[in-house]
Amino acid sequence: MTAANNNSAEVSEMGIYESLKAVIDPELYVNIIDLGLVYGISFKQEPFSVKVDLTLTSKGCPMGGAIIQDIEETLKRIYPGIDVLVQLVWEPSWSMEMVTEEGHAQLSGF
Repeated sequence: MTAANNNSAEVSEMGIYESLKAVIDPELYVNIIDLGLVYGISFKQEPFSVKVDLTLTSKGCPMGGAIIQDIEETLKRIYPGIDVLVQLVWEPSWSMEMVTEEGHAQLSGF
């Protein structure tokens, strides 16, 4: 994914999902999309912003803050000028069934 060069017309929810594959869970070494941690994305062009509904593998996940910071930094680097809000969501609770096939393949090599 290339940078949007401040042109919000080039941004899409699918592009944001793809961009978030660069955010890796620091304990499981799998990206947050393939882990099934992203429950939803809401993108607006005016104001240029995105809201990411995110869960963690557990409410006590010690890496939650680092993951949220990585989401914010990644999206701001790829889409300069975007406002990022990460909303933690606990329902439904995360489970291994939410991991994609690719995520399971990465976890099995762990």
